[in-house]
Amino acid sequence: MNFVRFVVPKLLAAIVTLLLAVTIAFFLSRLSGDPVRNILGTFASDEQVAAKRAALGLDDPLLRQYVDYLGSLVRGDFGDSLQYSRSNWEVISSRIWPSVQLTFVALIIANVIGLPLGVVAALKENTIWDRIAVTISLIGQSFPLFWIGLIFILVFSVNLGWFPAGQSGTWKHLVLPAVTLSFFPMARIARITRSSLTEVLEEGYITSARARGLTESTVITTHALRNGALPVITIIGLQAGTLLSAAVTVEFVFAWPGLGTLAVNAVAFRDFTLVQALVVFGAFTFVVINLAVDLLYGFTDPRIREASQ
Repeated sequence: MNFVRFVVPKLLAAIVTLLLAVTIAFFLSRLSGDPVRNILGTFASDEQVAAKRAALGLDDPLLRQYVDYLGSLVRGDFGDSLQYSRSNWEVISSRIWPSVQLTFVALIIANVIGLPLGVVAALKENTIWDRIAVTISLIGQSFPLFWIGLIFILVFSVNLGWFPAGQSGTWKHLVLPAVTLSFFPMARIARITRSSLTEVLEEGYITSARARGLTESTVITTHALRNGALPVITIIGLQAGTLLSAAVTVEFVFAWPGLGTLAVNAVAFRDFTLVQALVVFGAFTFVVINLAVDLLYGFTDPRIREASQ
């Protein structure tokens, strides 16, 4: 019963959030201008516009369009792409794996570097190691990803010739875009880890653990890291969703054939049905990740489950 009381409100909140995202995506695609005029151009005749509007179902009242759209989503129908003349889901699913691959590798790099960097900065507070970690975090959060990507291309592709400048194929094609994409989450993970662990190390039970004669490694791994893990888990989960949106820039710079490149092409082609489907898919992914983080929060710290009941 306690488990149900904890999970059900989270599920309801996720459903409401997803519904709001779908609603915003639907109405923004209509408020940004006449989709039919955007597709056919300004020189299309009224007859052509009327025929296209009827073919797309845009001559129905807006509320009816919205209800029909929700019904289609419930059935798993994302509509058809105007650019590719096939199901939006087929187009999106063909680009999911490259984006997941890029995001997954970037998140691994961010954690492998960011977590130890934050731990070292907390344990070596106010030393040269702390200043190095803070500087790296500041750089990672200050410089735009497209600029970092272009610098990597100039140095490692043009000058050194170590890695390809773009496209996909081998593992070498993945290195530069993944490292570029990892910069921002790596900086945030390092900063949050340092802040959380520094705060925990000042708690009384850490002093008591040391007074009992426990080794420093036991104090850090068993007591400090476990109690300071909640903010870190949150930021890692949020970065997993944020990377999908940040990947748009990186994919465009490196011509990576993922969802980001697909979104840019859809906007350029004025394929509003595909843009709408991409927004809904992104919102669903982000909501699912946030829900997983919330549930993991509760399993990690029973106090959170008790507080929500």
